[in-house]
Amino acid sequence: MLSLKSGTEKKARKWMWFGLAALAAIQLYYVQEMLAALLIFAVLFAVVSVAALTVYLLDRAGERALDWAEPHAAKAAHAASQWTFLDEAKKRLLRRPHSETAR
Repeated sequence: MLSLKSGTEKKARKWMWFGLAALAAIQLYYVQEMLAALLIFAVLFAVVSVAALTVYLLDRAGERALDWAEPHAAKAAHAASQWTFLDEAKKRLLRRPHSETAR
């Protein structure tokens, strides 16, 4: 009977080790899955962060360009209005008082 009990214990111990190995393998696989998911989410977060940073920097650059261009545009508009005034003055000066335009 002693030998039967030791044989049963050996089988039980063998299955216990198989069970522990299977449990360890499952846990190891779960950890690998979680690390893979973490890596994927970290890469996606980095890509979205770079895109957001790019949009932000382009917006700031656009603001600075508009701030720089505004006074120059005002000067150009003023100069353009002066040229329009001069064109009208030239037309008035070159025209005779009672002449008509050619048809």
